[in-house]
Amino acid sequence: MRTIVLRPDRPFNLDRTLSCGQAFRWEVVDGWWNGVVGEEAIRIRQDGDRLIFTGADSRFIRDYFRLDQDLPSILASIDRDPVIGAAIQECMGLRLIRQPPWECLVSYICATNTNIPAVKRRIALMAERYGRPIERPGGRVYAFPEPDALAELSCTDLRECKVGYRAEAVREAALYAADNPDWAERIAALPFEEAREALMRFRGVGPKAADCVLLFAFGFFEAFPVDVWIHRIMTEAYLPELAGKGCTPAVYERIRKFAQEYFGDYAGYAQEYLYCVRESGMQKMVKPTFLNPATRQNSR
Repeated sequence: MRTIVLRPDRPFNLDRTLSCGQAFRWEVVDGWWNGVVGEEAIRIRQDGDRLIFTGADSRFIRDYFRLDQDLPSILASIDRDPVIGAAIQECMGLRLIRQPPWECLVSYICATNTNIPAVKRRIALMAERYGRPIERPGGRVYAFPEPDALAELSCTDLRECKVGYRAEAVREAALYAADNPDWAERIAALPFEEAREALMRFRGVGPKAADCVLLFAFGFFEAFPVDVWIHRIMTEAYLPELAGKGCTPAVYERIRKFAQEYFGDYAGYAQEYLYCVRESGMQKMVKPTFLNPATRQNSR
């Protein structure tokens, strides 16, 4: 077992971080989180200011959970009103993790029009059938398959992993990534909007999937994915003029642009903290007029 002692000025909450829908290969059993990240099979838990873990070294854990990021400064930059302020208070220590780009891309292709348990099943099946086995004391687990491995498959093979109509998109992405092994580095080097456009050239990657991959894998913290929950929160608390309207492409664009302007360079952290309290009704703590266009400039 290895241990990291957390700094008082670098708050971290492992449970919040791994249970808020960022990644799909973590499960908690008897107080321990078990997950596979790249080639590492990790078992980890938090005991106060200590992280206790096996399966990876301290540098890997620090990098994956972004433990050296100045979270208090980030949260101070987005803490502009009672809604986000309450979310920050309740979910303090939630951090955005650093996911492997290839697995993250396929995960969010598989996440369209579905729920988190279904995505977890699809990713697990792909790993078990086509990923490299990793032996660990608790039993064998599997790394997520590399692009070459998935590129060799037929759509029929992929459909056996319960991906349904998404099989063609997964296969096309695998073929492209196998032929262009530097695809992730090239996207990471682009400005945000160009990187977003590049991701949306992949079949099956729309605005939300692109924003998720940019936020969770590439560290574009200005990305602001809008799902059903975030649409509801944003229209109730921040953009009441959009209340009752579905999340059309135009509405999605309006919400994300507002969030990027209002919350700034770390809008993605605001998104994740708001998502963390999605079922608490915190967005109803204030009247919609608090954040209407006439009074936004006076918001803290």
